[in-house]
Amino acid sequence: MPLVLVVLAISAFTVNETTDNPGYKVGDVAEDFSLKNIDGKMVSLSDYKEAKGFIVTFTCNTCPFAVAYEDRIIALDKKYASKGYPVIAIMPNNTDIKPGDNIDAMKARAKEKGFTFPYLIDSEQTVFPKYGATKTPHMFVLQKTEKGNVVKYIGAIDDNYKDADAVNTKYVEAAVDALLAGKEVEQKETKAIGCSIKV
Repeated sequence: MPLVLVVLAISAFTVNETTDNPGYKVGDVAEDFSLKNIDGKMVSLSDYKEAKGFIVTFTCNTCPFAVAYEDRIIALDKKYASKGYPVIAIMPNNTDIKPGDNIDAMKARAKEKGFTFPYLIDSEQTVFPKYGATKTPHMFVLQKTEKGNVVKYIGAIDDNYKDADAVNTKYVEAAVDALLAGKEVEQKETKAIGCSIKV
């Protein structure tokens, strides 16, 4: 029993850990980046000339929360890329600590799951701190404007990481739908649930 309690305590810390987030806030303009994709090419947001915005997700291969959300992230890209909001996935972990997240593992995972979006590696770990991402997965919805890519939503994908069929509120979809309709995003921030990013 004590071992179970220790495991539960560690799990609770990993999931519910809160930090004073120094990264982007809703309304901030996100800087562009140039990160290597699994195909070896460098990818920047500025490459997407026709995009209206982006669904940026910090995710990885090794976190069970990230794995649980993979199909939902694929579904987001399938639904919104053609409408101008493609998914951009970024793997932020230190691969010395998490070798299961190295570029070869990323390639294999993307092929296995049939990712339809770029899967970039933040190898220098310089991008995720700017965003203030702390979890995998951690979602950011950006809207392209004259002043740049403005952060419109930060947090979780939806309200049920355990069961996609039991979701009541799809936070990312609601945000993108509002932006596509020219409306204000109602729920601008939620708590990201996932594994801590390994540095």
